[in-house]
Amino acid sequence: MKNKYSNLFDPIKIGTLEIKNRFAMAPMGPSGLCSKDGSFNEKGIEYYVKRAEGGTGLIITGVTYVENNIEKCTMPSMPCPTINPTNFIKMGKILTERVHAYNSKIFLQLTAGFGRVSIPSMVGDLKPIAPSPIPHKWIPNLTCRELTIEEIETYIKKFGESASIAKDCGFDGVEVHAVHEGYLLDQFTISFFNKRRDKYGGSLRNRLRFPIEILKNIKKECGNDFPVSLRYSVKSYIKDYNKGALPGEEFEEKGRDLPEGLKAAKILEEAGYDAFNSDAGTYDSWYWNHPPMYFKKGMYLSLNEKLKKILKVPVITAGRMDDPDLASDSIKKGKTDMIGLGRPLLADPYLPRKIKENKLENIRPCLSCQDGCMGRIALGGPISCAVNPSTGREKDYDLKPCKKIKDILIIGGGIAGCEAARVCSIRGHKVSIYEKEDKLGGNLIPGSVPDFKENDRYLIKWYENQLKNQNVDIYLNNKITAEKVNKLNPDVIIVATGSTPKKLDIKGTINKIYTAQEVLLKNKKPGKSCIVVGGGLVGCETALWLLKQGKKVTIIEALDDILSSGPALCHANSQMLKDLLNFYGAKIYTNTFIEKATTNGITIKSKNPLKEKELKTDSIILSIGYNSNNSIYEKIKYSDKETYLLGDARKVKNIMNAIWDAYEIGRNI
Repeated sequence: MKNKYSNLFDPIKIGTLEIKNRFAMAPMGPSGLCSKDGSFNEKGIEYYVKRAEGGTGLIITGVTYVENNIEKCTMPSMPCPTINPTNFIKMGKILTERVHAYNSKIFLQLTAGFGRVSIPSMVGDLKPIAPSPIPHKWIPNLTCRELTIEEIETYIKKFGESASIAKDCGFDGVEVHAVHEGYLLDQFTISFFNKRRDKYGGSLRNRLRFPIEILKNIKKECGNDFPVSLRYSVKSYIKDYNKGALPGEEFEEKGRDLPEGLKAAKILEEAGYDAFNSDAGTYDSWYWNHPPMYFKKGMYLSLNEKLKKILKVPVITAGRMDDPDLASDSIKKGKTDMIGLGRPLLADPYLPRKIKENKLENIRPCLSCQDGCMGRIALGGPISCAVNPSTGREKDYDLKPCKKIKDILIIGGGIAGCEAARVCSIRGHKVSIYEKEDKLGGNLIPGSVPDFKENDRYLIKWYENQLKNQNVDIYLNNKITAEKVNKLNPDVIIVATGSTPKKLDIKGTINKIYTAQEVLLKNKKPGKSCIVVGGGLVGCETALWLLKQGKKVTIIEALDDILSSGPALCHANSQMLKDLLNFYGAKIYTNTFIEKATTNGITIKSKNPLKEKELKTDSIILSIGYNSNNSIYEKIKYSDKETYLLGDARKVKNIMNAIWDAYEIGRNI
């Protein structure tokens, strides 16, 4: 039976290959999913198969090196077919056979590597390569060495070899990575990075020679009917080295502008590429490629709509495309041919199936926080997901029925409490939640107020729905005591009572001192001019929310920089938030503290140089962190019951830590 999203499940062809629906798993760095010899490991196989099981029509793997000598990478970091072709084929066949069982297709994404954006921890002490002697992205004052003609020819040959190995594995096609995101191939195609005077530099066609010769060699080795898609960025959004442009910002494009992006795409299509997996941005404008929640959903559509008008081959569009209405409408209006889902499939691998079965309320939302995916990879961890701890370890972290049913009492209905209840109830335990407020969600309720935090609000709704489906007993407006715990006499006690905002004693007479939580919940009116004390994530997001309402906002931060306290943020998120605060006109004082309050505002002192200044304001908004609320735990921790302390009540961190702690405890009770 057809529903409003039926067009998402129409088949489509890439070349001669038919794909059952319009969903593609967007490629993401598959850290932790391969072995030292470059072959996929069991975790990698389970990871991709799970997304095929969930209904995705086309799986595109994360980046796979075609060789590991020119830009030698510490293994195991990324797969590589040419290190041990025999074992790669053995493991690759297992992967493709299992994916095909679900009538899904799978492409192996092949890369020439990172070039000037190489991650130091991955490539070690080798001098990074690039098309020309240009600055390295991450290492100050380091100039990359120019790639030789011989090395370029080696890459072209290895792309063909790798594609042939992929075909032997049973992969349905390959994707060339990438004239996109500022990786090595993209650096060759952009004049800002490519200063060469040989046949691989100069004119646009010369700069496109490298990816075209790669394509020709793949087709020579695998046949013209073997599909080859291209990961492509139609516009760069580069203001300068390490300086990206925001949506709507007026700037001089130093990278690939839209006219050149469209012209280059046409040349690449004529060369024989069978599909364009297209987005925007480079590592210099990194948040375009890894969009935080501060972007509107579908932020590449306006670009790809123009791309689709000039191309005959299919266009795949990702970029926060998890809203089924947006996805369906985009195909209906001819803005794209396929929907790329990256992080949303980490959060919920069954997203396509749930849309098809009209079970939208059961889709677990991606928060675009990047704590479990890009941010985690940058810190040396394997790929996973903040809201789905089983991502990247699907088999090991699968939930199994409990051996003995227990009566579990959860104190606190924040995110940690909700996740513990969800996991324990799925496993068969009898679960009850006692929450002192009138709704579930805890600190995520005020945290989800800003317009750009809509998926945080969806996460609360998702938990409400899941707990209802699992018949968890929920008691709201019910502050529990140690005496009541004894009376209830559960088998297991989980304390997830969260945290409360820290207060600050300020000398002086002003009385309009509020917490960020009070302002976000609209219990207090901040006025037209606000001073936010504390430049952590909550303070900065509150400031951005207020700025977008047209208010004047000043941030006071005692440390050297904003966003430098608390759990580490993904670079894309922190950089975009900083750029947005600057774009909207926030005044930021670092190395500064409040001396006293006055009748019109506050007096501040800067540490370096030591000076005093008075600032006028309508209100002071405190965002200086949280204190763990664990008083009930202190009263019952010596109980003879099985007792756990979770989330902020144990240690104030972030949503990922709260969910992961709860999942770990819940799956083992």
